[in-house]
Amino acid sequence: QAQLVESGGGLVPPGGSLTLSCAAHGILFGIYTLGWYRQAPGKQRERVATITSSYTTYYADSVKGRFTISRDNTKEMLYLEMNDLKQEDTADYYCHVDRQVVPAGQTNWGQGTRVTVSS
Repeated sequence: QAQLVESGGGLVPPGGSLTLSCAAHGILFGIYTLGWYRQAPGKQRERVATITSSYTTYYADSVKGRFTISRDNTKEMLYLEMNDLKQEDTADYYCHVDRQVVPAGQTNWGQGTRVTVSS
């Protein structure tokens, strides 16, 4: 069954770094735009970064220059390198695959990994 599995979250002090990973299983990984979204407590989910099948990237203004999204199609992996983390980066981070047609029983979202930035 197709799924996305995130890992790499944790507790980090302000100014620290983390790299999130997302493993894709059962998805035609290479043809889709992939992305990272986040949801902070009490807030709506927001787009953080995306990368197309041709490696064009997008970053939210709040993370430009600090975060880097990348993908490895051969390993079916998506990454988010996060540097100079700030308390406002604290959130649950979700991997997303931009499929317009989602097979029954599947989802375009991973289960999330929590990032906490705190001293």
